[in-house]
Amino acid sequence: MISAPSPNFDERPGGVAFLVLHYTGMRTAEAAIARLRDPAAKVSAHYVVDEDGTVYALVPEEKRAWHAGVSFWRGVSMLNDASIGIEIVNPGHEFGYRAFPERQMAAVTALCLEVLGRWPGITPRNVVGHSDIAPNRKQDPGELFGWPRLAAAGVGLWSDADAPPGELRADLAAIGYDTRLAARDVILAFQRHFLPAWLSGEADEPTRRRAAAVRALVDGQA
Repeated sequence: MISAPSPNFDERPGGVAFLVLHYTGMRTAEAAIARLRDPAAKVSAHYVVDEDGTVYALVPEEKRAWHAGVSFWRGVSMLNDASIGIEIVNPGHEFGYRAFPERQMAAVTALCLEVLGRWPGITPRNVVGHSDIAPNRKQDPGELFGWPRLAAAGVGLWSDADAPPGELRADLAAIGYDTRLAARDVILAFQRHFLPAWLSGEADEPTRRRAAAVRALVDGQA
């Protein structure tokens, strides 16, 4: 791990309950790290994971980094207050979105497990992507990210199963999404995380079945 301190942080008002994963969405890792360390940018994250697996530490976990912005998950708003943020180097949908390399995913998995070990209050249902907590603004880490791999290692939730379809809006709200936002945005965010081969943006049967299955997992943790 390489220390690359950022000045962009402040004090937390409380504890940590969420782990938020992002992609950098910039052309290079160097550009992303420079921005996250630029006082004028007023953005940061606790860690950056490069494509070769190198991990950069920018903000101490006990401090509040500025990565989530306007956000919501499971009734909690402004998730910077209570989250750890990890930026994963990838040019993103704007600059040539691509698969996350093996060495990078291995490093992300190991880092997440370390974070969860230090913050046992972060439950699997509270390991989320930026698009989950801000579906009207964000797409990251996107449909190519390895959520199934993380879940198999004990990080977050995943289901390959389907269940009898229920009422989609209620299921998405129970999972944690802000269903006050535009339905298509919320559905696409869910699909990017839990049904990445099916980005319809519609309340169709495959989406309703998968949402019911994920809700069952969430309800089992309640």
